[in-house]
Amino acid sequence: MTLDHVINGLCPPDTVLFDFGGVLAEEGFFKGLTAIAEQAGRDPTAVVPVAYEMAWSSGFVTGGCDEAGFWQAFRQATGIAGDDAMLTEMVLSRFTPRPFMFAIVDAARAAGMKTAILSDQTAWLPRLDAKYDVFSHFDAVFNSYDHGVTKRDAAFFELALDHLGSAPATSIFIDDAPRNVDLAASLGLRAILYTDKAAFLHDLAAVCPLFGALHV
Repeated sequence: MTLDHVINGLCPPDTVLFDFGGVLAEEGFFKGLTAIAEQAGRDPTAVVPVAYEMAWSSGFVTGGCDEAGFWQAFRQATGIAGDDAMLTEMVLSRFTPRPFMFAIVDAARAAGMKTAILSDQTAWLPRLDAKYDVFSHFDAVFNSYDHGVTKRDAAFFELALDHLGSAPATSIFIDDAPRNVDLAASLGLRAILYTDKAAFLHDLAAVCPLFGALHV
């Protein structure tokens, strides 16, 4: 199937942007931090928000510090001990890829659509690619750690679309964070909030009937 078939028939959009953690894979950062808190005998609802704040305020999400800097800030903020390698493994081991999502990515590319990752990730994303061969499924990967800007800013969406040569109106964006989905929608993208597989497949088919016939 060519791009003309996609645009003129089964799927008006020609580009799909996927979040990584929470969409293409299980949200390993949240699950790993929860496990770290529980192992330390701490309440995850108190620890996890602090850790997220540290990821942003330390600059780990935007390339402002490395893994060691993040964990140092985490230990200082939470009082939870643990060496960097052990803490990192507790997070990375929980970023489990979702095969059905990669089937969708591959189907989109086979139909002539452009596919990309748009993720507020860290230096860990290339390590996950090395383990799971993620990047080969995509035309481009936009990682906040590399670009110094995140999905909290319109500029990150604009950067990705400009690189791909895509327009907001013909682009789909999939994320599990309501704030990111709301911003994408305000910029004119066809934004889908991922909550679970069944709801997502329904919403995706509504935006792009090409995917309605997939059995994933």
